[in-house]
Amino acid sequence: MKIAIVGKPIKEEVVPFVHRLFEILLGQGIQVSVSDEFAQALAPLLPLPPTVELFNRETNLSDVTYMLSLGGDGTLLDTVTYVGPYQIPIMGINMGRLGFLASVPYAQLVMAIDSLLKGHYTIEERSLIHLDSDQDVFGGKNFGLNEFSILKRDTSSMIAVHTYIDGEFLNSYWADGLIVATPTGSTGYSLSCGGPVMMPQTNIFVISPVCPHNLNVRPLVVSDTSVISFEIEGRSTKYLVSLDSRSRPVDATIQLAVRRENFNARLVKLNQVNFLTTLRTKMHWGLDQRNG
Repeated sequence: MKIAIVGKPIKEEVVPFVHRLFEILLGQGIQVSVSDEFAQALAPLLPLPPTVELFNRETNLSDVTYMLSLGGDGTLLDTVTYVGPYQIPIMGINMGRLGFLASVPYAQLVMAIDSLLKGHYTIEERSLIHLDSDQDVFGGKNFGLNEFSILKRDTSSMIAVHTYIDGEFLNSYWADGLIVATPTGSTGYSLSCGGPVMMPQTNIFVISPVCPHNLNVRPLVVSDTSVISFEIEGRSTKYLVSLDSRSRPVDATIQLAVRRENFNARLVKLNQVNFLTTLRTKMHWGLDQRNG
């Protein structure tokens, strides 16, 4: 068995848990690999055991059994770009506040690894969004777990995003931007723009405008079998396009379209953790001081 680990800089109080993680995995005879970025972040706090290997975004990971994401939801989104079409099961260990994706708190790391190795878990298939463009914007990593966004840059005036579904005109969104979110991404940026929360296994996208000029424009739910294409217009010649937390500047001549990716992200869920429990906790549903 081989387990690969992706992570971000950690706080000192988390170091003993990460040290224990290496002890457990190596003690079980498991081959361990760590991303070069995480290894660099760990170096001042925790030297890697000599048998631990390093990998980067170009490494062939086809022999990896599980991927561990040590961080928050942002770290897990980044982990998905490492995994891509390998579809390696990913378990998110949260090193900070409660996350929708990295839902296992680091204090339960030992228990989580025990459950993983014993097979006491389920796999959730999460759909991804894929960007097609006539320019290479994201270095071949043209997919994201949460959302695709088109945004104005800095303090420039609003933009018009002319939007089409399967070639048919939908609307011209005069706004600060436009988001196309997956069900997983419905609890992220799209939610803050008034979009609905969607169950993870639904086969849909939600199109949400960012600060629309017309208040009668509302988020729209469409099938994820659709191809959604865009034309950008505005006073500026430069715009931002984003896949999850990765943003790149583009000009208005670029041709953009999104569709469902032909592979999924596979998230490991422990038997005592589920989306509805996380949703209630994260959204503070049912917590009302008037009921105290």
